Amino acid sequence: MKRFKSLTLLVVLALTMVVAAACGNSNNASDSDKSNGSGGKELSGSLVVSGSSAMQPLVAAAAEQFMAKNPKVSIQVNGGGSGTGLSQVAEGSVQIGNSDVFAEEKEGIPADKLVDHKVAVVGMTAAVNPEVGIKDISKEDLIKVFTGKVTNWKEVGGKDQKIVLVNRPDSSGTRAVFNKFALDGATPAEGITEDSSNTVKKIVAETKGAVGYLALSYFTDDKVTPLSIDGKEATEENVKSGEFPVWAYEHSYTKGEPNELAKAFLDYMMNDDEVKKNIIPKQGYISAGDMKVERDAEGNTK
Repeated sequence: MKRFKSLTLLVVLALTMVVAAACGNSNNASDSDKSNGSGGKELSGSLVVSGSSAMQPLVAAAAEQFMAKNPKVSIQVNGGGSGTGLSQVAEGSVQIGNSDVFAEEKEGIPADKLVDHKVAVVGMTAAVNPEVGIKDISKEDLIKVFTGKVTNWKEVGGKDQKIVLVNRPDSSGTRAVFNKFALDGATPAEGITEDSSNTVKKIVAETKGAVGYLALSYFTDDKVTPLSIDGKEATEENVKSGEFPVWAYEHSYTKGEPNELAKAFLDYMMNDDEVKKNIIPKQGYISAGDMKVERDAEGNTK
C-alpha cells in the first residue's frame, strides 16, 4: 500500500512538472509574440517602402525598432512623395506605398487594386521663417499669401519683407492636403518647388520672408515657426477634436493583401503598444484610433 502511494505521488509530481514546463513555454511564446511583433514566428526577408515624406520619419522609426526585434529582416524606407509611393506600390516595385491622401484622390492610380492601412494621423500647417514676425494668420489672408494676391508680409501684420513661397510638387500628398484644407482648394502661385519636406524646412529656415507648409512632425525646433490659422493652434488636441482642420490620415497601401512580412510590419505599426504610445506621439503623429472625428476620401468630416 505504501509502495502504491509512493508511485502515485511520483506520477503526480511528474505531471505537475510537465504542466509547469508547458505553462513556462506558453508564457515565453507570449513574451516573444509581444517582443517581435511577428506572432512568435521568426521573420526574415526584406521590404522596400516608399512615398509620403510627411510619413517617412514615423515609418523609419518604426522600421528601426522592428528590425531590432527581428534581426533577419531588412526594411528600406524611401520618400519621394505620396504620388510616387502609390505609383510604385501599384506597379509592384515596392511592397508598401505611403500616402497622405486616399488612393482614390490620385489620378491614374488603380485604387481598386490597393488595400488601405490607416497607420496614423498627421496635422499640417504653414511654416514661416522666424523673422517674418507673425505666428497667427486668418485663412483668408493665408490664401492671399499662397495665391500671390499678397506679396509682402506687412500686408498681413508682419514685417516689411517680400514673401517667398516654397511649395511641394503636384505629386506631393502634403501639398494636396494643405491646398484642400488650408487653402480651400485654391491653386498656389509659382514659387520654389522642392521634393521633400526636409528641404522645404531648410529653405524656409534659411530664406528671409519664406513660407512653406509642413507636417507637425517637422516642427522639432525653432528654426521655422508654425502658424496658427484663425486663432486655432496646430496642436495634437486641436487636430484630434477637428478644431484645427488641416490634417490627414497617413496611409500605408499594399497591392492586394500584404505578404507575411509586410503584414507583420503593418500590424506592428498599427497595433503594437510601443508604437502607439511611444513612437507615434514622439514623432509628432496621432494614432488613428485616438481621433474624435473621422474623414472620408471626399474630405467630409463626421
